[in-house]
Amino acid sequence: MAEKTNRISFQGEPGANSDTACRNVYPTMEPLPCPTFEDAFNAVETGKADLAMIPIENTIAGRVADIHHLLPESKLHIVGEYFLPIHFQLMVLPGVQRSEIKTVHSHIHALGQCRKYIRKNGWKPMVAGDTAGAAKLVSETQNRTMAALAPRLAADLYGLDMLEENVEDTDNNVTRFVVLSKTKQWAEQKAGVPMVTTFVFRVRNVPAALYKAMGGFATNGVNMTKLESYQLGAFTATQFYADVEGHPDDQSVKNALEELRFFSREVRILGVYPANEFRATQDADA
Repeated sequence: MAEKTNRISFQGEPGANSDTACRNVYPTMEPLPCPTFEDAFNAVETGKADLAMIPIENTIAGRVADIHHLLPESKLHIVGEYFLPIHFQLMVLPGVQRSEIKTVHSHIHALGQCRKYIRKNGWKPMVAGDTAGAAKLVSETQNRTMAALAPRLAADLYGLDMLEENVEDTDNNVTRFVVLSKTKQWAEQKAGVPMVTTFVFRVRNVPAALYKAMGGFATNGVNMTKLESYQLGAFTATQFYADVEGHPDDQSVKNALEELRFFSREVRILGVYPANEFRATQDADA
């Protein structure tokens, strides 16, 4: 058995939102920054990290497209989920005044989520590789006309001042992360504990195959909270990604999955894990 590293990998520079998610959920583990999502996956596959914290979707920007391709191919397993409210802070070099700012640097999605704020102040938006990377760039460049939009953690790590906090245009910006492990760890079925089962599947090439494959979830009363499709190869095959409420050992979920398999060429369960408490707060507000 491989020796534990007590590290959790993520994509981005130290101080990124993924870094914050790692520290919030696993405060005793060492966050391991990786240049790309593929590198973060590979760190777990090769034993450099025990877990990976990977963003899978955002309420504003939508799904993180790369993950839906990497996850089924990686053979890693989802063992948990986490929802992080996203906030952006305006950061500058120590002592810089607001009037000195000419350009604002951040990830393209962050710039889009702060578009009104940037336009109101008359600054020029500049795309960076990621939010924390923008803060690092401002720190290293030492240009007093540059500012960054980044998570709060980045200001501490790169010695920047925060001129203004929570400058995003909307307050419903939330990113959902999944926790990945090399070891299959289906959570135990427990009374009163909401569960999520995530899987990918490809339907058979027959008329109304998707309709028939999904029918079992409706007839068995299983709530599907997510269903997305994406192309494999040169638009010749479609794979579907789905989240459902419940555990595969629940009779209703078991029946629905059996019907799904009957109409599918391939079904693979990616993970069975407890639903994050954030889901319950969203249901209550609905």
